[in-house]
Amino acid sequence: MKKIEMDLIGHFEELRMRLIYILGTFIFLFILSFVYVQDIYQWIVRDLTVKLAILGPSDILWVYLILASVIAVAGTIPIAAYQIWLFICPALKETERKITLAYIPALFLLFICGVSFGYYVIFPIVFKFLVSLTGDMFMEFFTAEKYFQFLIHMTLPFGFLFELPVLIMFLTSLGVLNPYRLKKIRKYAYFVLILTAVLITPPDFLSDVLVIIPLIFLYESSVILSKVVFRRKMKMQPITVKE
Repeated sequence: MKKIEMDLIGHFEELRMRLIYILGTFIFLFILSFVYVQDIYQWIVRDLTVKLAILGPSDILWVYLILASVIAVAGTIPIAAYQIWLFICPALKETERKITLAYIPALFLLFICGVSFGYYVIFPIVFKFLVSLTGDMFMEFFTAEKYFQFLIHMTLPFGFLFELPVLIMFLTSLGVLNPYRLKKIRKYAYFVLILTAVLITPPDFLSDVLVIIPLIFLYESSVILSKVVFRRKMKMQPITVKE
């Protein structure tokens, strides 16, 4: 009993240390991003045809904090994934360690691809569509706070959603998921993805469709990749399939 308690304390100490590393990385990247936040701001608004306004002194500080936080989150992802891998590493076999370690750079790259997809594809289409609705009825007046809230709303979720294939491959390699189970829950997964798309987009049909299609494509790609990982795992070590 005492040995079990000591093991649990050891695990909690290890977890605490990993969380400290992750938090320290985030704080360091946040400070670094904040130093260059004006350059980041100028790069983002370089093609904006209107001048952003602020309604109070604190608005620009809020924008700077949000921009620095997003950059820090993006940079912390591979470090956080590596620290999590180090934490679960002792419970993995040698082959599982090598396979799961390869997923870490993929997580970061897919996050960047997701944010880029939201920024260069989804955001311009939705933004232009919504602005076109004003016609001659309204004067365009954008505050920095509202503009960046909308921008982050349309880009950041894609960074995390694009990591779905790697997450499913990782869980498949650990035996938690398999392609048969993914096919079985497909209709429930579609419902969750559609609900997610509706929640993260403005209330118009075009935006929903533009987000739902790539999310469903991501899920189907995840099923295919899961099948590849599962077959490779079967060849290396025969396992019983649990549907």
